[in-house]
Amino acid sequence: MVSGGGTGIGKAIARELAAGGDRVVILGRRAEVLEQARAEIDQAVGAGRVVPVRADLSDADQVSGAVAEITALGPVDVLVNNAGAVISAPEDDTLPALARAWRRDLDTNLLTAVLLTTALQEHLRRPGGRLIMISSAAAQRGGAGSHSAGSYAAAKAALHGWAFGLARQLGPDGITVNVLAPGYVADTEIFGDRWSAEFHADKVADTLVGRAGTPADVATAVRYIASPAGGYLTGQVIGLNGGAVLGR
Repeated sequence: MVSGGGTGIGKAIARELAAGGDRVVILGRRAEVLEQARAEIDQAVGAGRVVPVRADLSDADQVSGAVAEITALGPVDVLVNNAGAVISAPEDDTLPALARAWRRDLDTNLLTAVLLTTALQEHLRRPGGRLIMISSAAAQRGGAGSHSAGSYAAAKAALHGWAFGLARQLGPDGITVNVLAPGYVADTEIFGDRWSAEFHADKVADTLVGRAGTPADVATAVRYIASPAGGYLTGQVIGLNGGAVLGR
């Protein structure tokens, strides 16, 4: 299962897993986007491996409905919590506006993962299940931008502590829990109208390898973490950022 599986990184992850022979459920809010992703992946790797499920994962009732559809397919081998976005700055300088912006970011980047994972926890394969949280280098170095992107960085950082607790809880059942924290990845919707040639050049200059990441880079890393070969890797935050944030 891949949340936010209709575009960008999520779609690349779904394609990578489907290419390996898995049946992949992709979740998102926009039915037409999910259907387009399914058609693209079908064309690339063969039909019948992608199941689109529409749901707003910040809504508990919609999560329950989606889980009923998903669990009818059988146990869940891999859950990739990829849904998320950088929310726009508060509409003004008041505290109520700040509170609304922070709640939107926490709902989008943290609550979606908490609700979906909790609803599916008893349906994860034991042993051998894999939980993977897609975080961000912003969680490790702090946000940037006109409002410091503080709520996005904070929401992603919250995934880390939560994942560590899940790793302790689920390890005895043979389930691994890890966080993958990409740096700047081009070809996604996340930067929206903030993207420019200058923005891109600055982000690339921040790396040690002289290039932006790609959705395929993230998908390849997820494939390993999700594989049987990754069974001894758990409770880790894995930076995938071209050296923009050094390990520690």
